Amino acid sequence: MAWTKNVLRVNLGDATCTSESLNMDWATQYLGQRGLATKYLVEEVDPKVDALSPENKLIMATGPLTGTVASTGARYSVITKSPLTGAIACSNSGGFFGAELKFAGWDMVIIEGRSDEPVYLSIENDKAQLLPAADLWGKSVWETDETIRTRHQDPQMRIAAIGRAGENGVLFACIVNDLHRAAGRSGVGAVMGSKNLKAVAVRGTRGVSGDSIRDPKAFMSAVSAGKKVLADNAVTGQGLPTYGTQVLMNVINEVGALPTRNWKDSQFEGANKISGEAMHEPRASDGKPNLVTNAACFGCTIACGRISKIDETHFTVKNKPEYWGASGGLEYENAWSLGADTGIDDLEALTYVNYICNEEGMDPISFGATVAAAMELYEAGLISKEQAGAVELKFGSAEALAQAAEMTGRAEGFGKELGLGSKRLCEKYGRPELAMVVKGQEFPAYDSRGIQGMGLTYATSNRGACHLRSYTVASEVLGIPAKTDPLVSDGKAELVKAFQDATAVVDSSGLCVFTTFAWSLEDIQPQIAAACDGDWSLDDLQTMGERVWNMERQFNMAAGLTAEDDTLPKRLLEEPAKTGPAKGKVTELAKMLPEYYRIRGWSEDGVPTKETLARLGL
Repeated sequence: MAWTKNVLRVNLGDATCTSESLNMDWATQYLGQRGLATKYLVEEVDPKVDALSPENKLIMATGPLTGTVASTGARYSVITKSPLTGAIACSNSGGFFGAELKFAGWDMVIIEGRSDEPVYLSIENDKAQLLPAADLWGKSVWETDETIRTRHQDPQMRIAAIGRAGENGVLFACIVNDLHRAAGRSGVGAVMGSKNLKAVAVRGTRGVSGDSIRDPKAFMSAVSAGKKVLADNAVTGQGLPTYGTQVLMNVINEVGALPTRNWKDSQFEGANKISGEAMHEPRASDGKPNLVTNAACFGCTIACGRISKIDETHFTVKNKPEYWGASGGLEYENAWSLGADTGIDDLEALTYVNYICNEEGMDPISFGATVAAAMELYEAGLISKEQAGAVELKFGSAEALAQAAEMTGRAEGFGKELGLGSKRLCEKYGRPELAMVVKGQEFPAYDSRGIQGMGLTYATSNRGACHLRSYTVASEVLGIPAKTDPLVSDGKAELVKAFQDATAVVDSSGLCVFTTFAWSLEDIQPQIAAACDGDWSLDDLQTMGERVWNMERQFNMAAGLTAEDDTLPKRLLEEPAKTGPAKGKVTELAKMLPEYYRIRGWSEDGVPTKETLARLGL
């Protein structure tokens, strides 16, 4: 079977690392990664716990297909209670760390308590120990990575670390692995920092052997078929390898759904300057493009990652040779949040700030969106230049964005306020309605006035505003798996539920959700069924996805969230889009939400009924 059947439990207060058997009854109900780790969390953590207290737990979990030859089998997730939202947090990352954890023989690592002093967790196969990290505290992700590799004299060690943002309690701090891949959303890095845990360093040499797969021949056949589907698809075989997720910038702008200047507008006049196409174009300064190459996570045949190099004469790095090397480049969400949302069309500046987010361990979506909110507050006269640390927080100012990133990463001056996120920042300055959030988490890059399904997606997402829980953009804009009208709200409740349940399956498997531009569950099911013991029919998987979604909902309701949290900012509900195909439209949430509750088998108050819970084994 594809599970290692081993769980590493790390008690930071007692400084102990112990092995225990994976609960296989739960594995056959929740598969792995997101589903299985969430089951552990809800069984072990009081939903009302303070997210930054020692009583909260942090779980790093792989899926059964992580580390296998399945395309994109690189994923791992970090599951905890979010300090940003107070809801369930499940942050997914690629790179090579997840596969390495599996190669070391572990399905998941459960981290509990709090260390009195800074430490890092070293895992070398079945040898796990907590080591002193006082000398690493105060260092960036990049410095930490280099120091630990040198200390262990192992360049193949894979490291997931927090930067200064996580240490200092920035509420959208992330955990960065492999220098520029991240468990990015919901503040999981702040939870890790609250535990005085600087990094997890893993070296595994056991691999995932053929005899751990239930039916190796069937598995290889299913994997090969899946890879062919990915290669033959226009998105996964051409668009993503060439332009990365940045292929979307001009597309979304044209459909009138690119949120601009804190969502005041839904089209950005500078979109083409910060697009995937722009990353390929030679610069006037040195004749070289921003993009150096694409890159792949472990086992990935898509390779959508971006590796970029900043113009060395650009103001952000002119006297900073440490930023002249190639590193993680812009993806669509980052380019949007740092660019269109702040009204900035300087590609080099956005790349620099993206570097800072990786280096200091900050979610660039939440960071950029928070700066955008601060810019609106500033231009409304509610934040003064003095309060902003002598920074002129004007829309369109690349200088202001760069200064804000540096301050927030180090939690200095006004950066401490930006580190609270948009919700708390806007509340502090008396304009809570200017925070473009759901459940306290900042929106990603799709205006729901122009893509109606995304409005329902945002409002009902268990981890706050999110596109990766139900990417209806695939259907509404790209026509995958079937085209639906983005300006129509009819039928979107059913579409959102289907996407949410299917995504829960993918997130629990160890595979990347980007495969679903080409794959349906019919392509994924044979891979899971051949790899894993148990019954994994298509119906079983769909029910499992629904079970995970309802379990997360139960945790959130026990934490104190209600149907009143399934809403959107007034700007999207009451202020019509000004331009583009969606001109004059608002998000029709009131029409979609009751239908969604009904289809989910929930009460009018959004509570799962006894019948629904019984059907799902909850």
